[in-house]
Amino acid sequence: MKKKILVTILIVFLLILGFGGKYIVDRSQIFTGYAAKNLASGIFIAGRSQESLEEEDLNFSLVSLAKNRVDYENKIVYSDFYGFGNQKAVYREGLGVCLVYEGTYPDAENQSQKIEEAPASFQTEYWPKGQKIRDNLSVVFDVNKLSKAIDASFEKGNTRAVLVLYDTLVLAEKYADGFDKDTRIQGWSMSKSVVNALYGIMVRKYGFNIDKPAPVHEWEGDERHNITTRNLLNMTSGLSWVEDYGDISTATVMLYESPNLAEMALRQPIAYPPDSVWYYSSGTSNILTEILKRQINNNAEYWELPYKELFHKISMFSAIMETDASGNFVGSSYTYATPRDWARFGLLYLEQGVWFGDTILSPDWVKFTYTPAPNSDGEYGVQFWLNASGKELPDAPRDIYYADGYQGQRVYVIPSKNLVIVRMGLTKKKDFDYNKMITDILDALMTD
Repeated sequence: MKKKILVTILIVFLLILGFGGKYIVDRSQIFTGYAAKNLASGIFIAGRSQESLEEEDLNFSLVSLAKNRVDYENKIVYSDFYGFGNQKAVYREGLGVCLVYEGTYPDAENQSQKIEEAPASFQTEYWPKGQKIRDNLSVVFDVNKLSKAIDASFEKGNTRAVLVLYDTLVLAEKYADGFDKDTRIQGWSMSKSVVNALYGIMVRKYGFNIDKPAPVHEWEGDERHNITTRNLLNMTSGLSWVEDYGDISTATVMLYESPNLAEMALRQPIAYPPDSVWYYSSGTSNILTEILKRQINNNAEYWELPYKELFHKISMFSAIMETDASGNFVGSSYTYATPRDWARFGLLYLEQGVWFGDTILSPDWVKFTYTPAPNSDGEYGVQFWLNASGKELPDAPRDIYYADGYQGQRVYVIPSKNLVIVRMGLTKKKDFDYNKMITDILDALMTD
């Protein structure tokens, strides 16, 4: 009897072990892809060490199981899990890092573009055109309260940077150890808000019509042909999608198993009529960048677009928008910039799209940006989140709209207070109180 019990226990143990092993192996392509891509970008774009990235950014869940090897000379990272999920991430000058796969896009590793450097005057010119911060601020605020509010935001949630702008002035900024004003930080889904700006430019400068059916030839002849670019911008296309980063899903397969991210998103069938259901989809943002790529129809001009028409016009000289192996910008996730440059991006919207007399985005486009998307319950506009519902910031002004990225990246635009607040971190959703941070900062400015 005892022998039978032991045999049963052994069989159960082996089954659990086998199931657990299969579970990990089935997901190995995803977590090694995450490790390779983010380690390579962290080293070759952000300038951080392999040790700090593996200890801080990659030390969670299955991602920590990846074994990584860095080829510094050729700027390549290899990641695997005991021979499973082999992934290779390559840095390309001016285009950032992409995962490459044998038999697809053989020229991916050789792609590159030259990005214009900041002019010499950038270091000596005053903010926001340059890096020099004014010492004498004309704004009246409670210095001690503001300092305490910012210090408190570093006590929990692994905050890496906080900046507070009033009008065009930097009221305060603080960085965690290992980070400073020159450290590029990944914006993750704040990249979607960059996509918003690129479309605002296409509409204003090139007359692109967002209300026509999206120019996607793969959708001609089926029910998807009714999807407009506006639907895509609002996340109301009706395309089938699963935005789940905790398991195998269309989102994770797209990011970590697909050489052409937009192609996978374009293949999704329609699940609902356009505009009838709102659903947040990273695939949608990559479809949007692919549409831009096809409209421009020239890789060099397409790769130049965000720098020539957006980043460098507003002194975001650190910004790098990465492409996948196909050469398409990963509009869903992969834009790096310093916290100061993310603040400049928010300031562009605070200034209604006009940068020192130069109209980058029309004021009408900025207004469209914070107009609630159909069926979003006031939580989403056009590749930006809204506080109209008060869900994230119940005690803060309802006119706040913001770029929101994974692990706590935020650029809050607060028109009623003439403020932009940037917060960057490495944070689980429930480990940081964004509402308290914003209200404490606002309280420091309410001196009347």
